[in-house]
Amino acid sequence: MTLLSVDKITASYGATQALFGVSLTLGEGDVLALMGRNGMGKSTTVKTICKLLPVTAGKITMAGQDLARLPSYKVARLGVGLVPEGRRCFASLSVAENLIAAARPGHWDSARVAKLFPRLEERRDQSAASLSGGEQQMLAIGRALMTNPRLLILDEATEGLAPIVRQEIWAAIAKLKLETGMAILVVDKSLRELGQVADRAVILQRGQDVWTGSMQDLNDDVTNRYLGV
Repeated sequence: MTLLSVDKITASYGATQALFGVSLTLGEGDVLALMGRNGMGKSTTVKTICKLLPVTAGKITMAGQDLARLPSYKVARLGVGLVPEGRRCFASLSVAENLIAAARPGHWDSARVAKLFPRLEERRDQSAASLSGGEQQMLAIGRALMTNPRLLILDEATEGLAPIVRQEIWAAIAKLKLETGMAILVVDKSLRELGQVADRAVILQRGQDVWTGSMQDLNDDVTNRYLGV
């Protein structure tokens, strides 16, 4: 069953058009990798799904509901949980307060987030500002999970992190895929790690989707053409 449908959307920053007819679909329980070089429209696509940027043409539906006239907070209530690029934790709040601030009833609570990321339990009374970059990323993921989403969007969740922390984040994503029915949209550049968790990929180039298929079909010719330096 299709959970998210993005159909030929366009979007602009002022007079500058950024998306030129992007389409993608995501089913219940699927993991989709959204890929492309820097500046190709990945984060812009995420912003349009979350209604942080208006769509100028095309259509986005979540669980069959048209998102066109919905504000961002109502999209979140439909079950879209965002882990934004740059983490954006509430710096002055404690770890526990960051989690509680986003909480909605459901499977995910502070105890389950602590089980996924034990380090957060160890630092529950510390301010988010005092955490390392990797710990802040764990907190950002935990905060999104506390909204009990049907769709989790991870925008560059491992960028700039130490290798050992990246491994922890990818292990958590793999666990979410294995143990929950949550759909996950992952924006990342790590082909090897994406290949271990994603079912399908969509590649963007200059604001357009130029390749869609299973991760198994993502061959060297495609990656060199659209993802290489």
